[in-house]
Amino acid sequence: MSEDERVYGVVLNHEEQYSIWLVDRDLPAGWRYEGTRGPKQACLDRIDEVWTDMRPKSLRDRMAAGA
Repeated sequence: MSEDERVYGVVLNHEEQYSIWLVDRDLPAGWRYEGTRGPKQACLDRIDEVWTDMRPKSLRDRMAAGA
């Protein structure tokens, strides 16, 4: 199997949930680019670095309001 040489981008939705997406494809509704682009592993590494709280933003906000 050959190495994946496609270019990916880190994307996130309104709930601040992260994923990767091939940059040559249209983004699905509700998703936007975070700014990181490159090899798949670099994008996955970026997600590991920044997505430290897996709870959706709406849940984090509700919990913070109730604290």
